[in-house]
Amino acid sequence: MRILLTANASYVPPRGGATRSNLVWLDRLAQCGDACRVICGGEDGGGALRAGPEGTAGSIDVLACADPGRRLQVLRREIREFHPDWVLVSSEDVGHALLREAHHGAPGRVVYLAHTPQFYPFGPASWNPDRHAADLVTQSAGIVAIGRHMAEYIERALGRGAAVIHPPIYGVGPFANYGSQTSGFITMINPCAVKGIDIFLKVADRLPAHEFAVIPGWGTTTDDRRALARRANIRVLPNPRDIDETLRQTRVLLMPSLWYEGFGLIVMEAMLRGLPVVASDSGGLKEAKRGTNYVIPVHAIERYQPVFDEHAMPKPVVPENDAAPWVAALRELLEDRAAYERESAASRRAAEEFIAGLDAGEIERYLSGLHPSAAARREPASIESLSPEKRALLLQRLHRRKIAH
Repeated sequence: MRILLTANASYVPPRGGATRSNLVWLDRLAQCGDACRVICGGEDGGGALRAGPEGTAGSIDVLACADPGRRLQVLRREIREFHPDWVLVSSEDVGHALLREAHHGAPGRVVYLAHTPQFYPFGPASWNPDRHAADLVTQSAGIVAIGRHMAEYIERALGRGAAVIHPPIYGVGPFANYGSQTSGFITMINPCAVKGIDIFLKVADRLPAHEFAVIPGWGTTTDDRRALARRANIRVLPNPRDIDETLRQTRVLLMPSLWYEGFGLIVMEAMLRGLPVVASDSGGLKEAKRGTNYVIPVHAIERYQPVFDEHAMPKPVVPENDAAPWVAALRELLEDRAAYERESAASRRAAEEFIAGLDAGEIERYLSGLHPSAAARREPASIESLSPEKRALLLQRLHRRKIAH
């Protein structure tokens, strides 16, 4: 198969769980012998990412375009010249321009990768709802969700089912066990408003004798950094090349997210290493926790202001949340050795059972079994989609018809 994936996110380097997930899927497809290309954001340039370990065949061609308009032109060209069997549109496409271009150039051959609900053109969590774009998602040959919770969300909003394919992003075990009640930080990844930095700061203030740590991420603003710097018991750690660099320094992972989470990959990564996770019940986080303890209900973000922060993200209206349940959960884990060890063991066991059920070949079988949707038969071919030879022939025929009349 020929697979063309497009997203506005950077893939060199990859940023965010959605990008990492997509690369894992493409890596598998390339190893199976499929020709894979990515059109994405980031600094202008091209190159190839090696697929799989040394000694295996396959690579992923990456075409990065900083300018959104240029990105659409490259997508149009690659659909015409690469002739992909499937165009995968990742949900990191807030304005839905890539989705529209994919359906225009490859009607019936579009598959929507539904990662981040805020970026969908539909549903109550959407930042930019768009009726036409939502219809295009519905008309896609396939929709892929990374969890059952998200698949149910999509079906409620669109009346269209989604295939649940969780990316095998976690690597191959055995995984190190970092669970230790006596050492390590209480860690938060990507501290920012939507991820619950407000709760995190309140908890750190209430537990001044304990050491906290953060890894800044795509949502962390200058104001967030200033607020973190004012706390003597919070350390800002560098972004790691490998998540183990952070998790081996962690005692408990705190994830007080206030926006609608698709799944929560970091939750599973921490649990695999025996780390208790105290998380909110927002979106797919409860699914990621796999029945373990310390899931805390929150008042989630429901509205956003018509202004944007320094990262061009809409500013949320953050509801008030009580820090007391979070403080109580941490005190139990940090002061009761038996409680910590029970949760550590249960988390590791649940996570190992989950990844044992993942199948790296599922995405390849799914795409191989798909058929172009009815849109391919309804949509007339555009002039842009024709080869230069066919375009010249069409112009000749039109010219002759004009002379005849």
